[in-house]
Parts: sequence; structure tokens; C-alpha cells
Amino acid sequence: MSGGVDSAVAAARAAQAGHEVTGVHLALSRNPSSYRTGARGCCTLEDARDARRAADVIGIPFYVWDMAERFHADVVQDFVDEYARGNTPNPCLRCNEKIKFAAVLDRAIALGFDAVCTGHHARLEPVPVPASDASQAGHRSWPVPGSAGAAGGARLTRLTRSVDPAKDQSYVLAVLTAEQLSRAMFPLGDSTKDQVRKEAAERGLGVADKPDSHDVCFIADGDTRGFLRQQLGSAPGDIVDADGGVLGRHDGSYGFTVGQRKGLGLDRPAADGRPRFVLSIEPVSRTVTVGPAEALDVLEIEAHRPVWSGCLPPGGPFDCLVQLRAHGEAHPAVCVPGGDAVRITLREPARGIAPGQAAVFYDGDAVLGSATISRAGRH
Repeated sequence: MSGGVDSAVAAARAAQAGHEVTGVHLALSRNPSSYRTGARGCCTLEDARDARRAADVIGIPFYVWDMAERFHADVVQDFVDEYARGNTPNPCLRCNEKIKFAAVLDRAIALGFDAVCTGHHARLEPVPVPASDASQAGHRSWPVPGSAGAAGGARLTRLTRSVDPAKDQSYVLAVLTAEQLSRAMFPLGDSTKDQVRKEAAERGLGVADKPDSHDVCFIADGDTRGFLRQQLGSAPGDIVDADGGVLGRHDGSYGFTVGQRKGLGLDRPAADGRPRFVLSIEPVSRTVTVGPAEALDVLEIEAHRPVWSGCLPPGGPFDCLVQLRAHGEAHPAVCVPGGDAVRITLREPARGIAPGQAAVFYDGDAVLGSATISRAGRH
């Protein structure tokens, strides 16, 4: 229970459905005094108090679990390391993968619990699995992992989008394995956010009108560049155009992301007067290359570390929809898996795709799997 409205209503629904529910709030800061009342992220001392009050209203036991060291190593340090490599990580995705559905789930199972229930806006739907040869590339009827003997219409579960497109969080859950999803519950997937808030008010939960958190939870002031500067120090380098001409200087390439337009620190406009965008980041030479918007268009993407939670590993090329950022659109694509990598060819160009983000593969609204983007280009 994060202290927000979603997790509170999810816990209330699970309890009302007859499950034996225990509320758990995660203490994720290694220095409790750094918890700031009114911080813009989540996981503050104020959030812990809100979560406890919600548990009291629901009538369930409540505990705080200290996951600070694990969170720092698997989420915060990973965030810093990825930016140092010139990538743009998604810490919420990593937190789901490493903390909520790994560290928390492992402890929960050891204590005798069956599942982790969260307030994510996504659905776990049972689906009939027809008898088919999973090695046939391009088929939409692959059985999900762990479906031995699934032929003949056995019902299995897969991750699908929320009914509320504006709040759908299937993208940040797509890194979970089929085994982790089998131990998950998402009670809010069939409701819009407005419905969740209304229900919270009807249940007497004080968080009914609490604003959503939008920032990285461990950067309370929202200044990602300032946070990274504290962690990585000054590392000056050049800002150049596509021909290598020096346009300006920066104090750390980690302060940029592909597709960025604002905050480039250039003191003169482009010759044609058009805005410039970050095209690429080279952390070894500390070079940031900028150029026009159309230079951000990509058709070919390489991704690594695929996780196939909604199907068995495909045996060849397949058509799907691929989402390339947390709140981006889904693009028609052809994907070619090969070992620990996936090559993605988009039907139409996508703009500003940053290495380090996840590529999530969908069959309609259902998640097939995900992989981490390592390279994007025109060819």
C-alpha cells in the first residue's frame, strides 16, 4: 500500500472479495530523515501514514517492510548507472521487476501468502488456449509459458491493458515473468480512475482526492539532472551537430535524453531557425549530438533481454503492436527474436526512441512480452 488511492481501493476490493489481506507499505529510503512531507513523488513518511489510516478503515493488518538497501541497489543505482551509459531508464518498471514482484513476492511467499495485490491499472485475464504448435511464427494463438498440457481449451492468465487507456500501466508491468504474474492481483483493471476515486470516497478512505504521483519517487524535487550531478559529478563535453561541429558545452552527458528539446543550453539558434533535439549521446567521449526533429525518426530497433510472459518464445518473425515508451502509442511492427535479442522493424517511423526504455509487444490489448531497447535507427 503506497499511501495513494489506487492501492487503498485495491486492498479494499481484495478484502471484500473474501481474501485474507495484509497491508504492506515499503520503506525505500536508506535515510528515514530524507522522507519529506509533501514531496512530489511517492513513498514519503506522509504516504506511510496515509496507507496505515486506509488499512485501519478497511480493517486489515498493516506492516512496514524495510526494502531500502534492495531498492537502492536494484532501482536507484541502476537508474544512475544507466544514465551514465547514455541510456534513459524507467525506474518504475525496474521497481516492479526487482522490488514489488521479486523481493516483496519472495518474502510474502516465505511468510505463507499466496499473491501480491497492487493498485496498478492493468488486467489479468483468463484466456482459452487452443491446441497449436507454438513454434509456428506469426501465429496469434501461442500458449503462454507454463502451459504444458494447455491444449484442449485450458484457461490461463495473461496481462492485458486497463479499461482506462489514460491510466493503463501494462507497459511498466510487462517485464514480469509468467510465474510472477501467476502470483499477482490487479483489482483495478476493470475500472477508470474516476470510478476508483468515487469508490474510495464511498468507502470513507481519506485518500480519495489525493493527487497522483508523477515524478521519480527518489527525486522529490523533480530535478533529475541535479540528482545525477550529485551522483556522478561534473563530466564536461561537447554538444555537436550531425557533422561534428561544436555548438556548445555541457557539464554531463547524463543530463540529456534522446528526443530532448528544452534545456540544451545553446546560445545561438540553428542556421535555419528550427528547433534542435538530442539525437544521440556518446558517454565515453561525452558528446551530445543535436539536430532537427526529422532526424529522430527510426524504423529499426534492437532490443535485448526479452521476457515472454504472454507467449512461449516465438520461433520466428511475428507481427504485433509495440509500445516504446510508458505513455506512447503502439506501433505496428514485425519482430524477429533471436536468442537474447529481438530485432523490431516498424511499419511507420517512430520519433525519439531512447535506448534503455522498454519495447513492449502486444497482441491487441494483451501483452506478449517485453525487451530493453539497445539501439534505434533508420536502418
